[in-house]
Amino acid sequence: MVALLVSIFAGVFVLALATVHLGMRFLETRDKKKIAGILEVVTETEVAASLLKETEDDTKLSAFQRFLKSINLLARVEQLLRQAGLTWAPMRLLRMIAMFAGGGGFLGIVNPLMGSIPVTCLILGSVGAILPLVYVRRLRSARLAKVEQQIPDAMDYLARAMRAGHAFSISVGMVGNELPDPLGHEFRTLFNEQNLGASVETTFHNFTRRVPLLDARFFASAVMLQRRTGGNLAEILARLAEVIRERFRLKGQVKAVSAHGRMTAGILTFLPVVTAIALTFAAPGYLQGMLKDPDGQKLILGAVLSQVIGNFVIGKIVKIKV
Repeated sequence: MVALLVSIFAGVFVLALATVHLGMRFLETRDKKKIAGILEVVTETEVAASLLKETEDDTKLSAFQRFLKSINLLARVEQLLRQAGLTWAPMRLLRMIAMFAGGGGFLGIVNPLMGSIPVTCLILGSVGAILPLVYVRRLRSARLAKVEQQIPDAMDYLARAMRAGHAFSISVGMVGNELPDPLGHEFRTLFNEQNLGASVETTFHNFTRRVPLLDARFFASAVMLQRRTGGNLAEILARLAEVIRERFRLKGQVKAVSAHGRMTAGILTFLPVVTAIALTFAAPGYLQGMLKDPDGQKLILGAVLSQVIGNFVIGKIVKIKV
């Protein structure tokens, strides 16, 4: 009976969270469409958000928002969201983290799995707070990996367009229109920033912030160096595309060699967790003694910390930079 009530309450709680999330997304989408309509009238194209964003008035911010701004947390969260390709406001992600942490803490109060309510609340609350960040970082990693794969093709396209007689800025716009997203979006943003009057240094600085990849910095450095010293930029970009493709080939070889280490890290990390969960459902009383005993709780905490440290060490070993 208690388990049924807990399940019903958890379902209602998750449904309420989903309803609030969908409502916030609907309002944000509606405001975004209004702003996009205004921008299309002015520019007739997609414009970089970094140039169209006005400086916020500190008097309109809450005390908590001013504190987050003073420690530069909002800027870092916003940069993370832009790199992930999300149009969320920074406070939206922070609210989601707080909601998931509160939900995990509440589940810990209702059902203290670890035998101690504070310990269970701390663990479940921490897991809930991490989930939105894990989601955003996975989106960021997937988007940057796709951008990295598109960069050699973009360099080749730029080189061919410039050899055909087009100016560099026009070639950037052509790449933005022809190349699929996400890199096409970044080149369109780069082109629009130049059209709005920003200097080349500013536009490429913004580009490397939005695309924090080594190849993107190579591209920006090559363009800036050519503008200062001269040279055949088309030939430089073509050679750069060859170098990047060679790096991809080498990274593929390294990834194949280190596949066994990554698989070992995954198995050693998740096997104890899966075993503990299976024992909890198959034999509920098997781990209860350890959970209720103070020494047993210390052993569990030490095991968790050892798992985290071991996973970190193995990750450092198998992660080879190319």
